[in-house]
Amino acid sequence: MAAKSSTIETKCAMQRIALGLAAIVFFSASTLIAQEDPKPAQPTLKLADLEQMALQNNPTLSQAQAQIRSAAGRMRQAGLYPNPTIGYRGDEIRGGSFGGGEQGFFVSQEIMLGGKLAAAKKVAQQEGLQANASLDEQRYKILSTVRTLFYDALAAQQMLNLRRRLSELANDAVQTSYQLANVGQADQPDVLQAEVEARLVALEVVKAEEEDRAVWSQLATVAGKPDLPVSRLDGNLEELPQMDHDQLLEKVLRESPAVRRAQAELARAEAALSLAHKIPIPDLQLRAGLQQDRERNELSGRSVGLIGSVEAGVQIPIFNRNQGNTQAAQADVERARQEIVRVQLQIRGQFAPIFAQYSTARATAESYRHDILPRAEKAYYLYKKKYQEMQAAYPQVLVSQRTLFQLQADYVRSLQSAWTGWVVINGFIAGDGLSGPQPIGGTAGIATIVSQQQSMEQR
Repeated sequence: MAAKSSTIETKCAMQRIALGLAAIVFFSASTLIAQEDPKPAQPTLKLADLEQMALQNNPTLSQAQAQIRSAAGRMRQAGLYPNPTIGYRGDEIRGGSFGGGEQGFFVSQEIMLGGKLAAAKKVAQQEGLQANASLDEQRYKILSTVRTLFYDALAAQQMLNLRRRLSELANDAVQTSYQLANVGQADQPDVLQAEVEARLVALEVVKAEEEDRAVWSQLATVAGKPDLPVSRLDGNLEELPQMDHDQLLEKVLRESPAVRRAQAELARAEAALSLAHKIPIPDLQLRAGLQQDRERNELSGRSVGLIGSVEAGVQIPIFNRNQGNTQAAQADVERARQEIVRVQLQIRGQFAPIFAQYSTARATAESYRHDILPRAEKAYYLYKKKYQEMQAAYPQVLVSQRTLFQLQADYVRSLQSAWTGWVVINGFIAGDGLSGPQPIGGTAGIATIVSQQQSMEQR
């Protein structure tokens, strides 16, 4: 009897030692979910590094900058005066009955009246303001996308670390089950349950690796470095910022580059309307010439010699007073006014669900951190203790372990969702960082003065 009692005590001691070692490993993993994967070979990147990289390499920012240079070129062109015309003039070149012939040259110049050049230049200036607003909007698009993907990638890396640690613990649990089965302290169902758990966790590791790789690829693409090697990210998901709904909405409506771009479009449309009103004002057309008249004077018999000519005229706007273009410009002004209202309403509509997402995710994360996770950890340790005391089955320990890790994964996802909402709102809900800059309404404004003027001259 004494020998049998000693054997039982030995087996129980082995069971307690094995579970104690597993508990130590588990405790270390469960309390360090925010720590990085300890792989010193990987370089470390901060959010500021990726932002700078994206601002230097993202092609859409260069496109927006090119729009500014294009608008500056149109503004310069709009203020240039029409070129003079110089030419040759000949009349009765073969002589005629008096042996004459007139040959010479002329110079003509169109004098722009009514302030049309200044009006066209103002249109171009407003297009420049549009282009600047479009550049700001594109910068926010890029930064917002980079920041969102940064926190997505940070969450994916932490999720991968979490899954790998759980996989290690599941494998340890399998080995522990084998050892306990060998000494008669675990049944075959316990062993099978541990093996199933280890295989399920291994599949989750594969899934987490693919998600981590996909998010990193997106982040590297937006940064303009698609071949950027995978790096550890330096960030803290748990330091969530505070946001006030009313103050933030007012700021977004006031400072949004999309609103400023729409306001610049209205100013451009009003300038184009002013230009359309000035187009019918006639321009002064001057022409002067000097020619040699070889026709002979009847009295003296000598050639007439050098003679000059001057012409001046204006086009009378009787039939074409630019009515159609003026009507179109008035419609453009009304459309631009409504565009401001539309953009503001769109911002309000997008703001509400995004802020709700942030608030919900933040409250969820706080509840997980201070309430749910501590209780899940306590439940696991109680099950572990009961099993050590042979008052609970081993599968209950595995279930409670898996539940705790699943809750930790949900905690990471709630932090990720909160950061996404914060980034999108503070990026003025700008949009995707790889979508091109909004085109400015510039080409029509400057082309109008040319096409409309040519049309009136032809008529």
